[in-house]
Amino acid sequence: MPKLRGEAFWRETLRSAHYVVAPMVDQSELAWRLLSRRHGAQLCYTPMLHAQVFLRDANYRRENLYGEACPEDRPLIVQFCANDPEVFVQAALLAQDYCDAIDLNLGCPQMIAKRGHYGAFLQEEWDLLQRMILLANEKLSVPITCKIRVFPEIDKTVKYAQMLEKAGCQLLTVHGRTKEQKGPLAGVASWEHIQAVRKAVSIPVFANGNIQCLSDVEECIRKTGVHGVMTAEGNLHNPALFEGRNPLVWEMAEEYLEIVQKYPCPLSYVRAHLFKLWHHTLQVYQQLREELAKVKTLEGIVDVNRELKLRCQEEIANQKEGEKPKEGLPFFHWICQPYIRPGGTEKCVRGKRALEEDEDGNSELLSKNKQKKKLRNPNKSFDPTLKPKYAKCDQCGNPKGNKCVFNMCRGCCKKRAFKETADCPGHGLLFKTKYEKSLLWQSSQTGIQNPEITSERPLLPWAKETAISRALSAL
Repeated sequence: MPKLRGEAFWRETLRSAHYVVAPMVDQSELAWRLLSRRHGAQLCYTPMLHAQVFLRDANYRRENLYGEACPEDRPLIVQFCANDPEVFVQAALLAQDYCDAIDLNLGCPQMIAKRGHYGAFLQEEWDLLQRMILLANEKLSVPITCKIRVFPEIDKTVKYAQMLEKAGCQLLTVHGRTKEQKGPLAGVASWEHIQAVRKAVSIPVFANGNIQCLSDVEECIRKTGVHGVMTAEGNLHNPALFEGRNPLVWEMAEEYLEIVQKYPCPLSYVRAHLFKLWHHTLQVYQQLREELAKVKTLEGIVDVNRELKLRCQEEIANQKEGEKPKEGLPFFHWICQPYIRPGGTEKCVRGKRALEEDEDGNSELLSKNKQKKKLRNPNKSFDPTLKPKYAKCDQCGNPKGNKCVFNMCRGCCKKRAFKETADCPGHGLLFKTKYEKSLLWQSSQTGIQNPEITSERPLLPWAKETAISRALSAL
């Protein structure tokens, strides 16, 4: 059967999906996808998977995709981050039988993406992206799609989208923010950019950004003309968003926890989901926030949800007639509702990243984790210019050992020292020393002198291998 493309792919394979749940690291696992599908989601993505790790690690494949078969979890798109055409395609070939399309992540703006050289930090490398998509389009049996962020200039964003379409992209998701717009600086996504892309390409387009409720979805489709709308945070705070409902937070939690019992996932995922679902309620019941953070079992989380339910029901019973929600919320805190992220103002930035004064009176922008570390160790400096610069291993590029005789990291040094039967005191590797001791011990047992030390005759290969094995076992 020929591979479907463009509109036909969206219409037949993706069943004309309008309501889409975004790929979210550690947050769009199977259990959450099933919950979202029950409440109106028509298409889901896996979390972003690292192509290189997926290719080399069978456990990673099993945990993220090869787990229990679930027919309800379709249509499904698997998203990869990658920066090498061959690695990307080889990973995609291992995943294509478990999904309906492969998506290339070109939208992640986080620092880890910058360090790993993927996501939105590839958006200037058009030659590389063309090669990746061309190869994937040629080799894969399922369509290739892309998720991008916009450039500040609409014209450049349009040319970028057209380049991806020409290379073989069959569906494009456009997040209407630049890679600099993230966290407290996220601001409002530009639907104008999305509308321009939709008009300029012939493949289906999904919009992403500014989606907090069903009316936002409808307005976005009307204004931009896109085929579907993707949401991330809106879905995390209200999984019933696509139904146009605002259910009770504990009801959504109960349903999710039941699915997790059937399709287990790491407890950290569950905890993160409930922190989102209960965001407004945990502002009221701080003790439950601490209990959720400390609990170590799924049963313990179920107990916390039960306690939250009882407290909210008691509050509802004692509610006065005509009482309105506090803190400017549209609904009472026990109802699923959006969390409005602060805008990119100076005031909001300071609220998210408090400014500290160092001993010289200079302001330093610190994250909350670094603020905690500074409290524990007031003399610690977080100035990146003062961090030590590490020399790189001659073999792999990781930091080398300062006293390594080969100028390598420990892993590379161990391989070379073993191969050459050499010592590296800097890494505590004594292959040569232990080998020679083994030879001396052998000669003392046989009553003859060590042939390798006292003569030019080489040791028999089997004897040398045995000696090295003994040396290794002693490490």
